[in-house]
Amino acid sequence: MLTLPLTLPDPARPVLIAGPTASGKSALALQLATMQGRVVINADALQVHDSWSVLTARPPQADLAQAPHHLYGHVPKGAAYSVGHWLREVAPLLARHPNAVIVGGTGLYLSALTEGLATIPHTPPEIRARADALVRDSGPEALLAGLDARTAARIDRQNPARLQRAWEVLMATGRGLADWQEDTGPPLLPLNTTTALVLMPAREWLNTRITARFAAMLQGGALEEARAALPHWPADAGTPSAPLWTRAIGAAELIAHLQGHISLERAEADATLATRQYAKRQRSWFRSRMKAWQRLDLP
Repeated sequence: MLTLPLTLPDPARPVLIAGPTASGKSALALQLATMQGRVVINADALQVHDSWSVLTARPPQADLAQAPHHLYGHVPKGAAYSVGHWLREVAPLLARHPNAVIVGGTGLYLSALTEGLATIPHTPPEIRARADALVRDSGPEALLAGLDARTAARIDRQNPARLQRAWEVLMATGRGLADWQEDTGPPLLPLNTTTALVLMPAREWLNTRITARFAAMLQGGALEEARAALPHWPADAGTPSAPLWTRAIGAAELIAHLQGHISLERAEADATLATRQYAKRQRSWFRSRMKAWQRLDLP
């Protein structure tokens, strides 16, 4: 159980909780919800999908019984869902629950909520097909080389999906993603109207939790979830254009095991390593983008 800040947040203001995977965000959100009469709203791009409960560490039934939780596990396989969809679902929830606690590790969701989101036209299928072919033939570096200078200078180069999105926007509209972002409208929830907390755990402490959590996931049914997903696993899984639900960390590794490619022990080790690498990227993103948030160092 995490220790709450020395001073409890204003019960009338919404609370935002960010942090890397396995850092205890959901437990802290539940504490605040039960102590201050709040609802919990999900801000994790993978926990919205119905395919994974155990593997994405969605709150268990015991937590759901203690406080209302929203936007968890409601998006079916194959359904389009983006940060724009999420914002449209969050807006009426905040209107009904202005002191909600919004929790998740998807930085793009939280930045769009507090900084606004550019309205960018939909990418035509033929542009997406060109991007897929370019990645397949030449790798993500080819996408980076095709970006405008301003977008290339600010984009996360370690995120293939983000690179592909930026390339597609430029090809489809003739304008760089950086230009579109400068036209962003007002945010739904300005940061200065919230209590914004970002959990920043020590690396070894977090790595220990990650290892223990994935082992617990296997005991709790993660392999059975992967077995249920196996008949629906797409051929393009692992590519930037793959459906988002396939990107749950550990999913590809468990599917590979079920397909007979690797042992369960290897799948567990690979998934644990992938989770640690993801947490490292999250910590870097939060340090860079959430300097105005109240930092809670852990443990």
